[in-house]
Amino acid sequence: MTETPEEEPTPAVERVEAEREEPEDADVPEDVQEYARFSKIDGATYDRANEFLRDRTYITAREWAIARLCADFRTETGVEMTKIGENLPELVPFMTDTYSPQAVNQARASFEEKVQKAGATFLYGAMCDFFTAEELDDLMYEVTEVAKFLLEVEGVELTVDEELDAEDRISEVMREVRDRSAGLRHDEVTCPECGHVHEVGDD
Repeated sequence: MTETPEEEPTPAVERVEAEREEPEDADVPEDVQEYARFSKIDGATYDRANEFLRDRTYITAREWAIARLCADFRTETGVEMTKIGENLPELVPFMTDTYSPQAVNQARASFEEKVQKAGATFLYGAMCDFFTAEELDDLMYEVTEVAKFLLEVEGVELTVDEELDAEDRISEVMREVRDRSAGLRHDEVTCPECGHVHEVGDD
């Protein structure tokens, strides 16, 4: 009995086989493939990330992720918003849809606006004499812990010494803000709460 010779694959079949062998991420830019900022929360859902942020900040998970990406994919000519939007699910595990460049820009603008408003609110709270120095220290500790957690999720590794140094520097700055604002709030040369004497002409 004679063997039936194998048929030669047609060009169409060859194309299908080539597509099967082609890696799935062939169209994904190399810097996107290597990006690992949010790898620590791989598999986390958008809702869970969003809930955490809404409980502790003004920003959403979408705004947080896109603001981070805009900082990381900034070039001399601007932010690579098209690349960010087209590759958003590859860059951030909890984002499942692609975004247009306009949507990326909108999320970044929303983040910046909320940071500005939150900063004004916090600074007023620190300057208006509502908090004691001890209460302000406690407040700074709490907000710093949230900020450090978000940085760690992004992949920033902080040593204990770096954390303590950052906390000390932030506390020092806030004490200076509170001290200087006391001179603006009171007509007297001496602050009635802490007793510090504000020299005439102090900045």
